[in-house]
Amino acid sequence: MGGLLKISNLIDRFNQAVGHFVMWLVLAAVLISAGNAIMRKAFDLGSNAWLEIQWYLFSLVFLGAAGYTLKHNAHVRSDLLASRLSPRAQHWIDLFGHLFMLLPVSAIMLWFGWDAFLESYRIGEMSTDAGGLARWPIKVVVPAAFALLILQGLAETLRKIARLLELPPDGRT
Repeated sequence: MGGLLKISNLIDRFNQAVGHFVMWLVLAAVLISAGNAIMRKAFDLGSNAWLEIQWYLFSLVFLGAAGYTLKHNAHVRSDLLASRLSPRAQHWIDLFGHLFMLLPVSAIMLWFGWDAFLESYRIGEMSTDAGGLARWPIKVVVPAAFALLILQGLAETLRKIARLLELPPDGRT
């Protein structure tokens, strides 16, 4: 189990790095949005490509941060009842949720997201807006994000099992 927990820690570090990268994309989206608005209002110049870049960046931030958010236990959850339970019971609830909800749904999204990306790439899908961007590059974000979420879900699942077995969460025995 110690080796698996070390892998969990590697996954944590990877999703942490992805999360920090994604944070910079928020700044990029804000700057592009402001620049696009200034160009449109001040110079009557607009671009669908710049609008789509904003949407792409939002997608990257929203999807790319999913694993990071799970790592920090910051996903929306309803703890009204669970918060009154013992930590052990909470670990069991989390383990059940990871095994029977998070991981299967994420795997389905990865599967269908990959198919959607491949089809988009195959046909060279483009935006229907004038001056728009290619769509396939952003479509690869869906399976990539769910792959990161699955990895983090596996890391969290291993950690929950270790806690339930009363093993040290850092993998040391």
